[in-house]
Amino acid sequence: MSVLTLTSRRTLRSSVLAKFCGAVLITITTAFAATAVRAEIDIQEVTSPGGITAWLVEDHSIPFTALELRFRGGTSLDAEGKRGAIYLMSGLLEEGAGELQAQDYSRALEELAAGFSYDTGKDTVSISAQMLTENREEALTLLRQTIMEPRFDQDALDRVRAQVLVGLGADAKNPDTIAGLEFAAETFGDHPYGTDGKGTPESVSALTRQDIFAAHEAVFAKDRLYVSAVGDITPDALGLLLDDLLGELPETGAAMPEPVTPEIEGGITIVPFDTPQSSALFGQVGLDRHDPDFFTAYVLNQILGGGSFESRLMTEVREKRGLTYGAYSYLVPRDLAATYVGSFASANEKMAEAVEVVQNEWQRIADTGVSEEELADAKTYLTGAYPLRFNGNSQIASILVNMQMNDLPIDYVVTRNSKIEAVTLEDANRVAAELYAPDALHFVIVGQPEGISPTR
Repeated sequence: MSVLTLTSRRTLRSSVLAKFCGAVLITITTAFAATAVRAEIDIQEVTSPGGITAWLVEDHSIPFTALELRFRGGTSLDAEGKRGAIYLMSGLLEEGAGELQAQDYSRALEELAAGFSYDTGKDTVSISAQMLTENREEALTLLRQTIMEPRFDQDALDRVRAQVLVGLGADAKNPDTIAGLEFAAETFGDHPYGTDGKGTPESVSALTRQDIFAAHEAVFAKDRLYVSAVGDITPDALGLLLDDLLGELPETGAAMPEPVTPEIEGGITIVPFDTPQSSALFGQVGLDRHDPDFFTAYVLNQILGGGSFESRLMTEVREKRGLTYGAYSYLVPRDLAATYVGSFASANEKMAEAVEVVQNEWQRIADTGVSEEELADAKTYLTGAYPLRFNGNSQIASILVNMQMNDLPIDYVVTRNSKIEAVTLEDANRVAAELYAPDALHFVIVGQPEGISPTR
């Protein structure tokens, strides 16, 4: 949850954990970064006696374990008329559990030098846990209470609700957030992807304590569970842990929403907003994560606007013309729909030119593809940067659980770069011609752009 007070509390807990085991964390980071560079991470699939599956990277050099839990569905599982319930529920998970009220729970967690964090997106509810081996049993007892025995006390509900409402108020004044919400609404309509998972001030204000318990029941079930662990734990111990921690979850949760086809028409939407600099979000239909051309599209995006200063958008919009500090594009293959979007900000008087440059670059890559040199540079960047993601127990655990959710094979960390290397120039230019749809590229601009007329 992006709520300041909740984030501050998590930062405090992280600082306590670092105080107890800072040197340990540094050693872990160094060790696993080196392991990742050698592409020798040994991932084991573990199945508990009760039938719960997890992926494990075992390392006993440091007495520390990171555990990652993912529950598929996220804010898309909100019941009709209860928008924001799952987001609010996730913020309440650390506000007391079992017999412990919020302050007692927080104090117990800090005394164990353990760290729990919670996050909610359109497709997932995530729980991240870090603990020392000597305190693992006690820490997992607290975590189990979070999952199985949340309190959702009325005073905590009112307090966290107020924080969410403050955040929604801030979002209503943020041009980037406004652009994202408008683009989502136009693209997905009344599907959950088309509305803010945080809810609206009206929907959040109306949520009751019973709504929060119902949201918890919708999310936490075995049929949408994914688990990974990295660190000082054996497969047998992990199996017992899984059953103790998660064995009493119900078998099924709320029904998943149906997939949705993005409805994106070329053109421009302008949302008036009093600001000297307009924010733009643009996009078209994307590619599913399992599309055979996804890796080729991923490499193409690195060339067009993947984030490096050498990308075409950065070169043309920023470096040559000084129209923005940064212009980016990214594939968004969500569970229920795939889009391809990008963003930038520019002064009101420069926005029209910036939009035209982006449109031209979208057209150029569709018409003429990319060069051999651009392809080689993109491959070098993507394959070289990949090992740097494996820079600690928690990061590795997160990668493993995301692999499971994306239905990737257990050896993906070893084969991923070979898939990048296998992209040929012929592949790249074929996919560029098929993927990029300049006539269907839609812009949502929030601000007071000059020289641009809306088409919607």
